[in-house]
Amino acid sequence: MDIMIRNETEQDFREVEEVTREAFWNLYVPGCTEHYLVHQMRNHPDFIKDLDFVAENNGKIVGNIMYTNAWLLNEQGQEKDIISFGPLSVLPEYQRQGIGSALIRHTIQIARQQGIQVIVILGDPHNYCQHGFKSGKDLNISDMNGEYPYGLLALEVEEEALEGHQWKFKYSDVFTIHEEEAECFDRTFESKQKGYQYSQDIFSIAFRSYVK
Repeated sequence: MDIMIRNETEQDFREVEEVTREAFWNLYVPGCTEHYLVHQMRNHPDFIKDLDFVAENNGKIVGNIMYTNAWLLNEQGQEKDIISFGPLSVLPEYQRQGIGSALIRHTIQIARQQGIQVIVILGDPHNYCQHGFKSGKDLNISDMNGEYPYGLLALEVEEEALEGHQWKFKYSDVFTIHEEEAECFDRTFESKQKGYQYSQDIFSIAFRSYVK
């Protein structure tokens, strides 16, 4: 497939929100809020504009990746600036064709060129370990409660960047979603039926799982 990766522009905003909505609709819960998150993220101080990319196929946007600033705090109270990505969206009919992987590889390379040391995300290990991400537990990174969620994953862009410390992951407050606002925003799109699919049960199990 012929894919072009480029930075998102203002003209792309609504199309990217539509792509995100299609990618996540009914995936984790009935409906989704990820398209509202994308809408909110662009105006947030933690948003990293130069790591906001779309993937195009024949002039059609089929995927998108967005990054925010994030932080690691060590046992001495010192803070390390890092980055985190998400949402990573690919239209359902284009999934499992390497588009998401291409967006990840492209942005990791840019992060490396910019001197970024670490990327931490919350996601499915099946999707991200192939790109070098490891369990937070293996790199001594916990959540702010000192626990190790199954989906807490990290990539040392710079080797041994995390050596010698215990870390806690702090992500941007842009990920705090107000459900009523998200619902109002969703009503500006074409109506879609909310419903159940088994991926919601898989997500529910993974979300409540921790590494010991």
